[in-house]
Amino acid sequence: MTENVVCTGAVNAVKEVWEKRIKKLNEDLKREKQFQQKLVRIWEERVCLTKLKEKVTREDGRVILKIEKEEWQTLPSSLLKLNQLQEWQLHRTGLLKIPEFIGRFQNLIVLDLSRNSISEIPPGIGLLTRLQELILSYNKIQTVPRELSNCASLEKLELAVNRDICDLPQELSNLLKLTHLDLSMNHFTTIPLAVLNMPALEWLDMGSNRLEQLPDTIERMQSLHTLWLQRNEITCLPQTISNMKNLGTLVLSNNKLKDIPVYMEQMANLRFVNFRDNPLELEVTIPLSESTDEEEEQELFGLQFMHIYIQESRRRADDQVKCSATLPTCINTDG
Repeated sequence: MTENVVCTGAVNAVKEVWEKRIKKLNEDLKREKQFQQKLVRIWEERVCLTKLKEKVTREDGRVILKIEKEEWQTLPSSLLKLNQLQEWQLHRTGLLKIPEFIGRFQNLIVLDLSRNSISEIPPGIGLLTRLQELILSYNKIQTVPRELSNCASLEKLELAVNRDICDLPQELSNLLKLTHLDLSMNHFTTIPLAVLNMPALEWLDMGSNRLEQLPDTIERMQSLHTLWLQRNEITCLPQTISNMKNLGTLVLSNNKLKDIPVYMEQMANLRFVNFRDNPLELEVTIPLSESTDEEEEQELFGLQFMHIYIQESRRRADDQVKCSATLPTCINTDG
């Protein structure tokens, strides 16, 4: 009996020793694997950094990272070693996200990541106080962070062809230097309040959205000289549009306008308009010209067309007034 107890105790002791050894061996193997993985990551980042350095160029005294049609779904943290970069141009790289550390590139002036697969803009973008141009067209962005309003130097913002953007945070009206804004081919149903309140905005493209009407407050955009509204569902124009004294280009082709309002004659600085492919109620023609170039083709529904349309509209309105004043005579004449 005693011998069995001693034997069992010895076996348990040996078992415990072996279990400790196995445990230690497993822990050592785990640490070794983690160390190897770390070495691989370091090596991969160094390789990536070397590749990225090869993509750095200088143009007009500006340090630019330029990558075109190469697979870069993510950007390594080793990129931080190139914090002197002033411009990123990454096109058709399959980039899935803007790195969270983007805010540490304090020298960035231009960030052009168009034609990728980016789905969101990180809040850290707001740390780029020197950024002048942000170009994110042809991506998959759905929302814009309010932190973008902290980019105090921003002059140009392009978010075209993201398909699903439907609004902008009101804070973006604090972008006091923004002059150029492209929101075309998205999901807007109205011009965002933030846009209406941008004091320096000169050029706006909201073509190919779902705009049904323009707000009366559109006249707030007094600095605007170019407005693209093609391919929407606009049915009428507010009278306040005539108060946009600096507006020189207005594109309204492919909408649902049935009339051209008389008050548009008051827009003295208007140099180019386009009413092509609207279901206008009046049919008017402009004098034929021997010229057949593209500019003449555009003018068929341009400024001259607009003035002739308004004149015809006014003439018909006057005829109706005269007819109403002499209603019995009109009736007898018709009879």
